[in-house]
Amino acid sequence: MPKEKDYYKILGVSKNATKEDIKAAYKKLAKQYHPDINKSHDASEKFKEINEAAAVLGDDAKRQQYDQFGSAGPQFQGGGFSGFDFSDFMSESGGFGFDFDSIFENFFGGGQGRQRRRQRGSDLRYDLEIELEDAAFGAAKTISVPRMEECEKCDGTGAESKSGIITCDECNGRGASTRTQRTPFGLFSTTATCRKCRGQGKYIKNECHECDGRGVVQKTRKIEVKIPAGAVDGTNLRVQGGGESGERGTSSGDLYIVIHVNRHKTFERHGSDIYIKVQVPFTIAALGGEIEVPTLKGKASLKIPEGTQSNTIFRMKHLGVPDLHSHHVGDENVEVVISVPEKLTKKQKKLLEDFEKESKEKKGMFW
Repeated sequence: MPKEKDYYKILGVSKNATKEDIKAAYKKLAKQYHPDINKSHDASEKFKEINEAAAVLGDDAKRQQYDQFGSAGPQFQGGGFSGFDFSDFMSESGGFGFDFDSIFENFFGGGQGRQRRRQRGSDLRYDLEIELEDAAFGAAKTISVPRMEECEKCDGTGAESKSGIITCDECNGRGASTRTQRTPFGLFSTTATCRKCRGQGKYIKNECHECDGRGVVQKTRKIEVKIPAGAVDGTNLRVQGGGESGERGTSSGDLYIVIHVNRHKTFERHGSDIYIKVQVPFTIAALGGEIEVPTLKGKASLKIPEGTQSNTIFRMKHLGVPDLHSHHVGDENVEVVISVPEKLTKKQKKLLEDFEKESKEKKGMFW
């Protein structure tokens, strides 16, 4: 059977054109030959052909039939086609004031209504403050999260009983209603969300008294959170399904926990390394010795060589914080500050005076 019209030629696309190619061509041509814009005598007929071609090539089933048999069905013979009602987009003056994207999306849907998709539960955010030790070694924390949860009384259905969920008699469970109308361009139909069931295809006759038909109730849930070793300020943890319950049985959202590491009273953290300042008696700094310094794991001994100057930094390997993304462990950096006694006994003063006198007598020995 020969083809009465070459829809590919009308839209100016190849037979291998994608839906996006067809959509782009349609939008361009529809605007060019729109009766409100193009006042030429053949604009209306051309506009009709463009919409007819888009309605066929934009629908997989109709396009397949057209490619195989040269026709997309009886409704496409003689210029009319179903799938869209342009009257919904007429301007107050009687002209066309519609959205081309809306028209084409209707073509792609083949004029068939869809039930409204039930929405997944909302994601939640929880800001959690932890100490440096928790960040260094990891920890388990229990938090309380207020959220919407599935109603246990109705199992999230929103109905007092399963028999209370009725198939919508207005749309016969399709979730959409179709309206057909004759226009100057042919017979067109539109599909809209059913107002009675709001696109669900079903409605609740007797609502659950516990959740008032919503299928969810407000609760506070305790959730255990595992802090990974090496967590930094701003680390984001995801608890899958820890958010709010979805609409009538759909999946729950996720819980996102944002870590905030509190400032430590002793240590400063820079990446994986930690820093601390400790006072060292001037005698140990001069003669050498060992001091006890705090670490994240407790007390540790640090050897001070003789002649150590103030503000010298000693590195204690692998006593810092693990790196969150590797096996590397940072260091603890100890800055020593020489402590000078504020008061001295007579004997201590005499010893220091003798030390100063002896130092001056030795050539090249100066403070």
